[in-house]
Parts: sequence; C-alpha cells; structure tokens
Amino acid sequence: MERPGGSAGWVPGFVVLSMIWGSSFALIKVAVDAGVAPLWIASWRCLFGLAALGTVCAVRRAPVPRGRRVWAHAFVVAALLNSVPFALFSYAETRVSSVVAGVWNATTPLTTLLFAVALIREERPTPRRSIGLATGFCGVLLVLGVWRGFDGGTLGGSLACLGATVCYGAGFTYTRRFFAGREESVVALSAVQILCATVELALVTPVVAGSPAWPGPAAAAALVGLGAVGTGLAYIINLGVIRAAGPTVASTVTYLTPLWSTLLGAMLLAEPIGWNTVTGGLLIVAGVIVARAPRRTERAAVSVPGSPGPRGRGVRARE
Repeated sequence: MERPGGSAGWVPGFVVLSMIWGSSFALIKVAVDAGVAPLWIASWRCLFGLAALGTVCAVRRAPVPRGRRVWAHAFVVAALLNSVPFALFSYAETRVSSVVAGVWNATTPLTTLLFAVALIREERPTPRRSIGLATGFCGVLLVLGVWRGFDGGTLGGSLACLGATVCYGAGFTYTRRFFAGREESVVALSAVQILCATVELALVTPVVAGSPAWPGPAAAAALVGLGAVGTGLAYIINLGVIRAAGPTVASTVTYLTPLWSTLLGAMLLAEPIGWNTVTGGLLIVAGVIVARAPRRTERAAVSVPGSPGPRGRGVRARE
C-alpha cells in the first residue's frame, strides 16, 4: 500500500467518491418527489447495489464467505449501516431538503467517535476530542435552528437524519470489533453485507409500504444511480483510496460530501440554503476535524488498510 503523503494518484478517486456520496441526497429527493415510498427507496438502493457488487464478485471470482458467525455479523452490520439508515434518510427527505440531509450526514464521524469512546478500550476521551464533540454539537443546534422553536415536520426529518448517523456510528464501531479483521475479500464481504440488507428490507417493505409502482424515468434513473453507483461502485472506489492513501485520509471524504449535496440541492433542485445550515455545517466539520485529529503516537504508527472509514464498512483491504 502506498503510504499517505506519497504520490497523490488517489486524489481523483477521492474527489469522485465525495461527489458520488454527496449526490446521493439529491437522488433520494428526486425519488421522494416522484412519490416513491422511503422503504422502497432503501430497498431499490440495496438491490441495485447488490447487482453491481455481485457482478464484480463474479468477475473477480471472489469466494462467498462461509460460516454462521460471518453471516450473523453481516446481518447486524447491514441493519446498522444500510437498511435502517437508508430508510431513515429517505423518510427524512420527505420533510427536509437534500441540503439539510447532506449536512446532517457530516455528523457521522462524531457519532462514530462517541460509540468508539464508549465501547472500544483503545479509544479514550481527550480534551481535544471533547472540544471537537462540543463544537460539533453546537453545529447541530445551529442546523436545527433551536432559537426559532421546532416545526413538527422539519424536526421529524432532522431527527430521522440524526438517527441515521447514530446508526452509522454504531455500525462502524460494531464493524471494527466484529467484522473488520476477517480474511475474506472486501468485495465479497461488502456483497454479503448488501445482500443481508436487501433481504432485511424485502421482509419489511412490501408489508409496510405495499407494492411498488413505476415512478417515471427520472426517478427510476435516480434509484439505479443511487444503488449501482452510490452503493456499488462507490465501495470499490473507497477501497482504492484506502489502499493508496490510508484509512485516515480516506475517512476525510465526509468533509466534502456536504459541499456536493449543498451545491447539487441548490443548483439542480432549487433548494434554499439558510445561513444557519451553512454555518452549522462548517461547525460540524470543524468539530470532526478537531475530534479526529491523530495524536502523536497515532501519527507515528503505520496505517493499516481496513480501519473503518465512511461507508467503507471497515473490512480488510484484500484481494
């Protein structure tokens, strides 16, 4: 693996990855506005993502992981990192703009850190981390606009976004403890994870949301892109960035996704951008940077591929 600080050949992939994940919120909004139920958005997203990852597995001839323990952990990881947060973000965008949802997504490293500090021995609270968490929390209050009181619909959407990032935080921590060190290839484990998420949603969605309906060509294209590109191809690009630049650098993609979600929401969907959303988003990103700044001992350590980064699912980088 190329060490961070070496050749910057990973930068194009890093930028493309931030664009893909940043655009996912606009694609969700297109589907929502076409009347697609939130659970069906999550279901189609996982199904198309599974098709993309399954194709890559077939081409690479990656063996399917075996053993009950692998699949049991995969079902938990899938619920925390895919099926539940995908559904929550889709529901949230029935009440808030894609701009606001994208800003909320930037809290993922903070929720991950909270779970890591609570559950992982090596992760300990420090003054720097405490300041970072407090700064990020102030950003959250700004995005909520607490001084204006709470509108029921907007508050519900924001809480759904926050619930999704809490799931991500718990999921990354769980992945680090129980799923990250397995010997199977990243692509195979990712495919198994998305398969589990697809099954979970398939058991619930028809019962809760009824039968699917044709949403129109624009929404259908958005769903295919959301799944095949945002949940399939993006996993592979993320792996390449982790291998070339290290997991710490790869994790900073979260700082750029709100930029793309805000630009696309404003330019393509004509969504308004409030001053509190921009300022709060900047405070959240600043809090993340401060809280996640490596200590001296961590800077001296050699990065090992497989540490959990955003949506990289934390599985070991291995062919």
